[in-house]
Amino acid sequence: MSQLKQFERVYEIMSASFPVTEYRTKAGQEELLVRPEYRLLTERDEEERIIAFLAVWEFPELRFIEHLAVDPSVRGGGVGNKLVRKCLEEQLGEQSVKPTILEVELPKDELSARRISFYERLGFRLNEYSYVQPPLREGGKPLPLKIMSYPRLLTEQEFLACKDILYSKVYRVRES
Repeated sequence: MSQLKQFERVYEIMSASFPVTEYRTKAGQEELLVRPEYRLLTERDEEERIIAFLAVWEFPELRFIEHLAVDPSVRGGGVGNKLVRKCLEEQLGEQSVKPTILEVELPKDELSARRISFYERLGFRLNEYSYVQPPLREGGKPLPLKIMSYPRLLTEQEFLACKDILYSKVYRVRES
């Protein structure tokens, strides 16, 4: 199934799983499907209906997991874990494992702490560097987040290089 055909269902799960400030407008998300660095991994149920997705950006220097979401009706069943493992296993056998990074909310409440623990169980490490996600929608506000990296913590130089790639290639903004 093409990414375009998958898109409607993926966007439905995305909008049910994230606050509106944490994903693009439907048109904005759909535009990403033509970008060669961007792709969707999906998990389906026995009726072949998409029940989860992982949106990932692939760059020579890093892999960036932008979104991971599971249909609310099947959360807690290991589907998200399976998708992240599938993404990470794609690098096995490569000469050098480039970092896989993702953004998480600051560990300020039980839900955000649980999310961080979920990724830590998969081998990700929480980096302490300050990071702000640029607004994903016109008129939106920047969002303070943290970067988690796999398979190890990033050096400050690596973190700054990753941040530069995210800002310039994913969010298409210049750091002020």
